[in-house]
Amino acid sequence: MLDIKALNLALDQLEEERRVPKEKIVEALEQALAAAYRKDFGKKHQIIRSRINLESGDMEFWQVKIVVDETTVRMPEEGEEEEEEVRKPFNRAPEPETNEEEEEKLPLYNEEKHIFLEEARLIKKDAELGEELIFPLETEEDFGRVAAQTAKQVIMQGIRGAERESVLAEYGDKEGTIINGTVAKIDRGNVIIEFGRATGMLPKKEQIPGEFYRQGARIKAYLYSVEEGARGVNLWLSRTHPKLLVELFAIEAPEVANGLVELKAVAREPGSRSKVAVWSNDESIDPIGSLVGQKGVRVTTVMNELGGEKIDIIEWSEDPAEFVAASLSPAKVLDIQVNEEEKEAVVEVAEDQLSLAIGKGGQNVRLAHRLTGWKIDIKGVEGGETMIASDEDDSEVLAEDEEGYGSLEDLKEAVAETQDENETVEEKVDETPEEETSSEEEE
Repeated sequence: MLDIKALNLALDQLEEERRVPKEKIVEALEQALAAAYRKDFGKKHQIIRSRINLESGDMEFWQVKIVVDETTVRMPEEGEEEEEEVRKPFNRAPEPETNEEEEEKLPLYNEEKHIFLEEARLIKKDAELGEELIFPLETEEDFGRVAAQTAKQVIMQGIRGAERESVLAEYGDKEGTIINGTVAKIDRGNVIIEFGRATGMLPKKEQIPGEFYRQGARIKAYLYSVEEGARGVNLWLSRTHPKLLVELFAIEAPEVANGLVELKAVAREPGSRSKVAVWSNDESIDPIGSLVGQKGVRVTTVMNELGGEKIDIIEWSEDPAEFVAASLSPAKVLDIQVNEEEKEAVVEVAEDQLSLAIGKGGQNVRLAHRLTGWKIDIKGVEGGETMIASDEDDSEVLAEDEEGYGSLEDLKEAVAETQDENETVEEKVDETPEEETSSEEEE
């Protein structure tokens, strides 16, 4: 007999404090007790079930046999033995494919869990194939100690399982949004963040370069994946994901939150610069103004959250020429020719706008390329060199700030020197002065 008072107290506490349904714990406990009974007092392959009386603490055990005949089972051949049934884990990989002959084989007859129809009808006249017949079992005297130990283990497992389900239910709905947490610790460059009953991981590759994380500090992060692992639920977080920018603007701008203003495209170089293409579904609402806010308060708040990351806000357009031209902001475009089939654009700018259009380390044209998905060639209006936006992962340094060169020839020589030295974009960025801020930021 179980200590029913202690058991009921534990079940009530789990239900109240951990939000674990009492019925689930009792069901798991009964299954565990049945398995323990079979192990200590039963036989291999027996189907044993149990029931706990939550008022008296008494336990009942019985054996189950399934009614079969020659069409539903096959008799074992000499030396052939039925394999023990193994319960599959929740996230187990799919079973390997078997041939048709193996799939068509009937299960082996086992007298411990099967009973033939003729014999079953001697016990129950109206027995049918597939029906379960119940045979009561005696509760062994020594089983009380085993039951108490099993109950303890099952309750602990029930707590972990129920908490896992609860976390999955709570945070599964939050996937794709920003969540707030507290920095618990930093482990090998990865940041562990606590969220009440759950813990999240901010991997090093998802952190903004140069950002410092202090234990106990509050932090906002984008929840991009919720996974169930062997040790619990894993929350994967990011501070570099483009959608983090979208969610931050949704917090600051009601027009974005209610769908009146859409962020059609985002391109980021986390911690340095971003470009955002916006569109208004209401002609009376200025999409750029909605994100900038009065005196720039909204965009400034987002920039501060991202460690001072500069943000260019442009208006999205269905016209590729207009969209590509706007994406090169703050540079002013004089003329543009587009090839829609190849998604290529040739852009002309004034000579004094060339370095601004390309940006420090090629950053401006690189972000424009990512934002639009177009390959962009830029050239000066006086027939200067054509500057090509390289692939986003293999961009070359194409230009310095306007203050760095006095003429297009100086720029050409600097580009040649850069190519000879095989300097990367990141190395060159550290050596060059800050570029001019966009017109939207100045406003």
